[in-house]
Amino acid sequence: MRSSTRRIRDLAVFAVLGSIMFVSQIAMMLIPNVHLLGLFIAAFTLTYRVRALIPLYVYVMVYGAFYGFSIWWLPYLYIFLPLWGTFIVVGFFDSRLPTKVKTPLYMVLCALHGLSFGVLYVPFQALMWGLNFKGMIAWILAGIPFDIIHAIGNFAAGIMIIPLTALLRKLDKSLYNI
Repeated sequence: MRSSTRRIRDLAVFAVLGSIMFVSQIAMMLIPNVHLLGLFIAAFTLTYRVRALIPLYVYVMVYGAFYGFSIWWLPYLYIFLPLWGTFIVVGFFDSRLPTKVKTPLYMVLCALHGLSFGVLYVPFQALMWGLNFKGMIAWILAGIPFDIIHAIGNFAAGIMIIPLTALLRKLDKSLYNI
């Protein structure tokens, strides 16, 4: 397949994947702080490596376009990067790890990102609202119940990382054999 055709297909696939992330966020809104973003970021990263940033930032931009590019949105430009980076590193060992290890490991990694969401968000809040160190700690402590819910949701969704990654790899192979 020619390189330009592959790039066009990649862009189309990544646009759809980013849009799926956004639609899943909307679909899960009835359960606050529970969503499938960690699942998608992990599976996309294990499948597409660095190129997983494309659907991730498609999601971020669509989210901003839908809800407004306001001050609260700016942390979304960096807040998912630690999870993506974690799965970039884990991806180097992916083929060497048995599934019995991978599944709980991936679930825990997603849960840790959910648990740390407030800590990742607070530096921006501190800069924007002039919080001192005590204010930052208060902000983090106030968000712990929400971060725990976020972590539980990410942990539960993490069980689907391996099956979704396998499906994406299979679809990716079949798409480029057309």
